[in-house]
Amino acid sequence: MKPWILLFITGSAFGQQADITNRTGQFVQHLSPALREKAQYKFDDAERFNWHFVPRSRNGVSLRDLSADQRTAVFGLLKVSLSEQGYRKATSIVDHENILREVEGRNSDDRYRDPLNYYVTVFGQPGASGVWAWRFEGHHVALNFTTINDRLESSTPSFFGSNPAIVKNGPERGKQILSEESNRGFDLINALDPDQLKKAMIAEQALPDIVSFNSRKAEPVTPAGISYRELSDKQQKMLLTLLDVYVNNYTLGFSKKLMAKIQKAGVDNLSFAWAGSTKEGAAYYYRIQGPMLLIELDNTQNNANHVHSVVRDLTNDFADDILKEHYQKEHNPK
Repeated sequence: MKPWILLFITGSAFGQQADITNRTGQFVQHLSPALREKAQYKFDDAERFNWHFVPRSRNGVSLRDLSADQRTAVFGLLKVSLSEQGYRKATSIVDHENILREVEGRNSDDRYRDPLNYYVTVFGQPGASGVWAWRFEGHHVALNFTTINDRLESSTPSFFGSNPAIVKNGPERGKQILSEESNRGFDLINALDPDQLKKAMIAEQALPDIVSFNSRKAEPVTPAGISYRELSDKQQKMLLTLLDVYVNNYTLGFSKKLMAKIQKAGVDNLSFAWAGSTKEGAAYYYRIQGPMLLIELDNTQNNANHVHSVVRDLTNDFADDILKEHYQKEHNPK
């Protein structure tokens, strides 16, 4: 692990929304005018929805553009915007570019696989009132946070990926950043009886990638697989354990809010679908879906050693639902 990544991991304690707001405001304030122009957009700019998880040119300010202190500020902001486990995954994926660079036989100064090739973008003016957002994005990390009146109202869409999914060689052999997402999925699919398995399996072959991909608005997908109601008590607990792996990546306040929303929509309305191999080492895909939720994971590329995972709020990605309510109140005050 690179020293500068280690520094961020051992940094200050987590904060809540005020800390997110203050840290974002201070980060923008301490940028040079040229970097601020790159980093900051109006809140209603279409760039806010221009998200992706592949290596490509991006808008915003890159870690490479920043000083060591400014990079520390970025990772401090990321740390208070995620849970401890979410932060650990995000920083591990950033550092994983060093491993991928070696796997692909690239030079040490290659910038295509580069831990500094991650970008920060701020939308609007961070403050205790009004709306603003920020994004952290690069290869295999895409995190979007939207704040309304100093409350974190959306942390989706969020994407974590890993290539290689399991490191096969070298000093970090065996490292698996998204192990819980994979292991808990296999636990559940292999706990189903034959009749349940027929319902859960939506295809013999794994789907080639996550279905929602980088769409602006994720749509419900079918077929649904096996419903929560059709699972035994033990299997239901296994599904909820898998769900927790994803929900617990967020800050405590937002993860509670998201779980409460899932429960309000009805845990009984959740379903679990699988495609491809039910054994590790071959391509597979699964998803958890509910009235307002879509979680997907695929491991199909690079001989089934390349994982993508995503969480979508079907009603509130980019805070769409909460923003509508906010603007209605603003324009129709009592």
